[in-house]
Amino acid sequence: MKTNHKPVLAARKGCNCKGWIVCATALVSFAAGSLITARLTHVMPVSADSNRVFELMVYHTLPGKVPALESIFREVSKLQEKHDLKVVGYWVPNDDPAWANTFIYLVAHPSREEAKKNWAALHADAAFPEYRNQAVPIIEKVDEKYKVDEVYMRPTDYSAMR
Repeated sequence: MKTNHKPVLAARKGCNCKGWIVCATALVSFAAGSLITARLTHVMPVSADSNRVFELMVYHTLPGKVPALESIFREVSKLQEKHDLKVVGYWVPNDDPAWANTFIYLVAHPSREEAKKNWAALHADAAFPEYRNQAVPIIEKVDEKYKVDEVYMRPTDYSAMR
């Protein structure tokens, strides 16, 4: 059984274009859209400061205590802002059960020196001990140490966020 698969425009009487007009139009539209979208969504560097560092904080809570820690950080974030601690974002992993009791945030600092100064100011704030006292009992302990991973990172020269 033979079937006739003619493009709709080519099926018009007297047209020998065999769908090339449709294909060309689609290709030009796709290319133009791609160029426009690429220009609109181009990732711009945040900064080119070579002293800038990022601090990744990973808190491991007791089972089921991440919502309580989120609630605490909802308030602590105001203190962090007050003391020039620029938090890029807060995250709660939601795919891997091994990360179920984990709370993560990332802080951008102009330099390690500024980070040290700003953390000292936060810890000296009269409002801070209340939040610390709320958080400590829900953070997991391993070998009598609270399980909080902290790492300072420098951006690479090819990173969009510098």
